Amino acid sequence: MTRTLFGTDGVRGRANTYPMTAEVAMRLGAAVGRYFRRDKDEHRVVIGKDTRRSGYMLENALTAGLTSTGMNVFLLGPVPTPAVGLLTHSMRADLGVMISASHNEHQDNGIKFFGPDGFKLSDEAELEIENLLRGELDLCQPENIGRAKRIEDGLWRYVEYAKTTFPFRGRLSGLKVVIDCAHGAAYKAAPDILWELGAEVIPIGVSPNGFNINADCGSTKPDLAARTVLEHGADLGICLDGDADRIMIIDENGVVADGDQLMGLIASRWAREGRLIGNTLVTTVMSNLGLERYLSSQNIKMRRTGVGDRYVVEAMRAGGFNLGGEQSGHIVMTDFVTTGDGLIAGLQFLAAMVESGEKASTLSNVFSPVPQLLQNVRYDPTVDPLRNDKVIKAISQAEGRLKGKGRLLIRKSGTEPLVRVMAECEDEAVLNSTVGDIVRAVEKAV
Repeated sequence: MTRTLFGTDGVRGRANTYPMTAEVAMRLGAAVGRYFRRDKDEHRVVIGKDTRRSGYMLENALTAGLTSTGMNVFLLGPVPTPAVGLLTHSMRADLGVMISASHNEHQDNGIKFFGPDGFKLSDEAELEIENLLRGELDLCQPENIGRAKRIEDGLWRYVEYAKTTFPFRGRLSGLKVVIDCAHGAAYKAAPDILWELGAEVIPIGVSPNGFNINADCGSTKPDLAARTVLEHGADLGICLDGDADRIMIIDENGVVADGDQLMGLIASRWAREGRLIGNTLVTTVMSNLGLERYLSSQNIKMRRTGVGDRYVVEAMRAGGFNLGGEQSGHIVMTDFVTTGDGLIAGLQFLAAMVESGEKASTLSNVFSPVPQLLQNVRYDPTVDPLRNDKVIKAISQAEGRLKGKGRLLIRKSGTEPLVRVMAECEDEAVLNSTVGDIVRAVEKAV
């Protein structure tokens, strides 16, 4: 049996539309509460969220479901996703919940679950929870109903912890840093952390109103931050997404560097310092061929997984590795946190600037990327365009054209009804025509 409710990163959809309704959230809370209920006196769960208006609705519904199974709920309010993983473990909670649709805009929302170890749930655990949802939920007796309360110090626990990941021998004094929080979960934490470490901070995207999260800002739309870096003569720009588990770096010239460049920098520095376990970086099939070539030149191994930071983390845990991530900006450093953390990854980049004395433009350009083109086509989820004969033929012809020259990756998004068409090739004319032919075939099919 396969999962039907959970995707590659929890449950996600349009707010107030199945499955992101209060009714589903309440039943999901009861099911996951039943799954994690243990034979002990106290059962606890921490719930964080980003700044979407729909977060209030889902937070209350989840709380109702969880308390109905005897779970005591600690409400963190808006906090970065990695803070939920951290606090789930440090507070000895049975599980953690993050209400967020990450880099999507306000009309979407999602629910992510963390186990007591602070890591996201496995596919097997999610399937068991779905099976519980299909039956009658086992609720607790009236005298065992859980309690719910807001706690004020959760965010500041994360702030203090994040600062400890920056080497104490270095300070950010003299550095001017633009931080774009995407009007999201890190709008309080990120500017405070950078300022307390000594930087001159220029914050943008720090005025959430429930509807402006990721709107023309953040890691998926870094143009505003790039302009702000140039306007203020800043040394660096850091762009986070709505739940702060992704990062994009902007150098002093306004040039954007993605997760591949940041992973290449951290991997090479950690390898030289003897900190890179297994001398291996774990990343996904989306990472650029140029990164793979660069790592090989540094005698660093690269292990690819399917798309999604949870699959990166699973491979890291299975192999005992401590560094992984995605081109999209999820950087996972299990020496520090259990999931992608944009801010702590940014602190690693800043540490490299302080220790080396190099400019951001040097450190964020560690390899020359092979030309890569990614285009998305939205489709009706009731129809599978990748089974269309003309689409299959277009893909086959493209594979033949790229053979020995590059690579092709076609996949459906795990979080949105999109077909993602990606190719890499040194010959940009071949690259453009290859992707264009497949995109047109998919558009006709849908």
